[in-house]
Amino acid sequence: MELQLASRMKEYEEGIFQLLNEKKLAIEANGRKVYNLSVGTPDFKPAEHIMKAVADAASKPENYRYSLTELPELVEAVQSRYKNRYGVELEKDEIMSVYGSQEGIAHICMTLCDVGDIVLVPNPGYPIFSIGPSLAGAEVRCYELTEENNYLPDLEHMDKELLKRTKCMIVSYPLNPICKTAPWEFYEKLIPWAMENEIIIIHDNAYSDIIYDGREGKSILAVPQAKEIAVEFYSLSKSYNYTGARMSFLVGNAKIVEAFNRFRSQIDYGTFLPVQYGAVAALNGPDDKVKEQCSEYQKRRDALCGGLREIGWPVEDSEGTMFAWAKIPEGFDDDVDFVMELMERTGMVCTPGSSFGSLGKGYVRFALVLPVDEIKEAVESIRSSGILQK
Repeated sequence: MELQLASRMKEYEEGIFQLLNEKKLAIEANGRKVYNLSVGTPDFKPAEHIMKAVADAASKPENYRYSLTELPELVEAVQSRYKNRYGVELEKDEIMSVYGSQEGIAHICMTLCDVGDIVLVPNPGYPIFSIGPSLAGAEVRCYELTEENNYLPDLEHMDKELLKRTKCMIVSYPLNPICKTAPWEFYEKLIPWAMENEIIIIHDNAYSDIIYDGREGKSILAVPQAKEIAVEFYSLSKSYNYTGARMSFLVGNAKIVEAFNRFRSQIDYGTFLPVQYGAVAALNGPDDKVKEQCSEYQKRRDALCGGLREIGWPVEDSEGTMFAWAKIPEGFDDDVDFVMELMERTGMVCTPGSSFGSLGKGYVRFALVLPVDEIKEAVESIRSSGILQK
């Protein structure tokens, strides 16, 4: 008998990260140093008070039962965080937890979309923005982010007939992978536009604590009337280095939050209680570590982007996220081929931009996950390899 898998599995072939890892292992097996800037896993430690809260809670047998819902103190901590950090008042029924923003974005369109509804996603954009809606049977349409429009969606010139069929739109700034922020005026324009066109806005706010050069990360819910049409994913992964714990929140429109909560009650039994206690400690704790970490990411950004410019690769400074985005050097036509040659000749591992959509072709993404000294070593490895003189 020949087993037949679901046809959708054809879309999930061996990913680029697997190919990069195989190449990386081969280089390491030859005794060469690798500078892995491909995967965005923070290398910073969680703060001590967060780890202690998890450890203390994990020592209590009663915390190993199904949690079913959020701890009251966790909901209160989210309310406090949003009020103090973003100036946004949240009601308790406007908050729910998810197993990381990736899981939330993967499933939320199950709640919002019927088969054939259109979901607008950014191009370039993080892959889950497209995968999630497709799992719900929605029709994914991309809006282009171009330099000519300051990497913002061109709301005024979108097809009117397309908008009539559009159910929701995924927006994210600072945006992985292009590392651009959006001016506040964009959000003030987006919400009225969404209300006029009856389009739900899903805002991924994963990187509002990692923004550079004095820019300020904000919540879309601070826009007047935003809660009538928008929800926002807020993650503890990157701000607090809580990645493996998988703790994020959906906040905003109470009707959407209630419906998504109801949907998720069919597929899970709540977040592990020690993880919730750690999240309470993170949200209620001081912001010193968060700000220090952002400063360190900016130093890494300067070492990478500035360093590459100095050796002849004109890379723009990242405005936010823990990544940097660059056009491939002159003399190369294909980003995947360039990434493989770069790895072979220098030991530096980055991600081909084509992994993030058609407009990512010809670009690469670097993750700022090595200390400044190692990033400088990697830049020197590129300079001495001669790859930029091709």
